[in-house]
Amino acid sequence: MSTITTTYFPQLEDIQKAASTIKEVAMVTPLMNSIRYSRRYEANVLLKREDLQRVRSYKIRGAFNKISSLSKEELAKGVVCASAGNHAQGVAFACNHLEIEGTIYMPSVTPKQKVAQTQMFGGDHVKIVLEGDTFDDSYKAAMAICNAEGKTFVHPFDDPKTIEGQGTIGLEIIEQSENSIDYIFVAIGGGGLASGLCGAIHALSPQTKIIGVEPEGAPSMFTSLQNNKNTELAEIDKFIDGAAVQKVGDYNFDICKSALSDMYTVPEGLVCQTILDLYNRDAIVVEPAGALTLAALEFYKDKIKGKNVVCIVSGSNNDITRTEEIKERALLYADLKHYFIVRFPQRAGALKQFVGEVLGANDDITHFEYSKKSSRENGPAVVGIELKDKKDLQPLITRMKELNFFGDYLNDKPDLFQFLV
Repeated sequence: MSTITTTYFPQLEDIQKAASTIKEVAMVTPLMNSIRYSRRYEANVLLKREDLQRVRSYKIRGAFNKISSLSKEELAKGVVCASAGNHAQGVAFACNHLEIEGTIYMPSVTPKQKVAQTQMFGGDHVKIVLEGDTFDDSYKAAMAICNAEGKTFVHPFDDPKTIEGQGTIGLEIIEQSENSIDYIFVAIGGGGLASGLCGAIHALSPQTKIIGVEPEGAPSMFTSLQNNKNTELAEIDKFIDGAAVQKVGDYNFDICKSALSDMYTVPEGLVCQTILDLYNRDAIVVEPAGALTLAALEFYKDKIKGKNVVCIVSGSNNDITRTEEIKERALLYADLKHYFIVRFPQRAGALKQFVGEVLGANDDITHFEYSKKSSRENGPAVVGIELKDKKDLQPLITRMKELNFFGDYLNDKPDLFQFLV
């Protein structure tokens, strides 16, 4: 690893102290060999199963360590956080366990399942306030109450105590692994987990390369490292919500800049396929952020061959209502799902001809929107077609054009395509 040049860097003794603090609430999660991924990449691939944590993610570690560090006076005033996901649940659990009052701000659009889960972990010690349409709205409201009432804000990633709590994962990995570790892949949202991991691994296994992984649509750390300064992104794809932030933490940027070995971004569609594979082949349920590290192995397959590799599976708080969108994104990434504007001649039998002469034997219509226009020669329809093999796309387009059905191809037109997916 490179020389550490930050003003703050998590120290081993502080991470060890955090481990002692959180042991009453955080599980020592398994480090398990993945037979399928090990065979696929000809490596010893181990999964650090934080999806099995009590609150189904690693966030309990940092949240509990931060709250436990507060004075009696600070605890008496209560704590506040802003989160629509795993951090909220970690803070809620910590408040209930320590019997202190917590106020959790969540956007009003937060799925009811996440609100209910957070309330369940927090019990009578937590008050949930739905505020605004975005995380920024909730964050501003949370900071306002902190300033007005002297409450402590529990940051999800940009705080030394949070970072040190997350770093306890690194201690466990070193203790659990029977072999020297060559690579650790870690998902990055705000950077708290990666920062804590860097502290523990730099002290205990400095030869290990730590690879940060972000969604392609939310490359805040990647962009910041490229720019050599912490950079806020104007827009991000929020699909991988557990790892989609517009700006990483300042502490986290400095630490990762000094201690990460590499930083990579992964397409959301590949992450979706990884989620489906983990469920269908390994019976492992993960949220999108939890699948990031395993998806990244595809881009490192030449480097990790014959190596000892750890992938942190960061969480399993996946909403079942997102399954169809996950399937859709996976098919689109694999070039197996395509949308067209099809111009149907306004005559009897046009649809029958399209199905019989344009569609291939293995092609399937999965989306169809059509409105007949009696004053026009052709009526446009939006048609989604799923292929069995991506090689079937060009012959399909050729048949559409030859028989005068082709209107337009929508997959490569994001301004229109966003209304379909």
